Amino acid sequence: DDLFLHVGFSALQALSKSGQSLPFNNQADGLLPAEGVAVVALKRLADAEAQGDDILAVVRGVGLSNDGRSGSFLAPAMQGQVRAIKAAYQQSGLNPKDISLMECHATGTPVGDTEEIKSMSEVFKDNHDMPIGSLKSNMGHLITASGMAGLMKVIASMKAGVRPPTLNTETPIDILSSSPFRLLKEAEPWECNGLKRAGINNFGFGGNNKSKSPLAPSISDNASAIANRS
Repeated sequence: DDLFLHVGFSALQALSKSGQSLPFNNQADGLLPAEGVAVVALKRLADAEAQGDDILAVVRGVGLSNDGRSGSFLAPAMQGQVRAIKAAYQQSGLNPKDISLMECHATGTPVGDTEEIKSMSEVFKDNHDMPIGSLKSNMGHLITASGMAGLMKVIASMKAGVRPPTLNTETPIDILSSSPFRLLKEAEPWECNGLKRAGINNFGFGGNNKSKSPLAPSISDNASAIANRS
């Protein structure tokens, strides 16, 4: 709802004053709301295989968490994000080193983007030069559809065999230089050992971080999903 978004986010001083969506950019000054609808068909793998469906990707694990009481709506708790990410890997049976692309939540808010890198660095500390990106550089923040949009981006990237770039990466946030991550500035072939596997973050704010599914997160979700494709 436009009224809710503009009144609510204006009151929180979370909207971009420059009118730009700049994930992981030192010049970022807030989020840029966008509109969209996304739908996917979710089936148990055995049912999809038995019915001869075209299987686009397999969701291996979903992690959920709750920050509890925190400083403010726009001050995410790093440990809450860490719990969600770790829970996804525990459920999936995979190791963070198996992941060859991370689609981040990265809204273009300086505090939120920095905290996401901190939380991912704790989980992916043994990775090196791991590619990351955010669809919000292309489309802005789709709010309740943002997790679905990220999932669709990852599935399309797997199908094309290409890791897509994030726009406006000229001045990345400082923490990236000492992290295990590499911000994708140009499209590149998705080359890896074995299956293509990706992680998807979709974090919320206000300490209420919950989700029943990685495919339909709400505005207050804190979910980390893992998908893979041959």
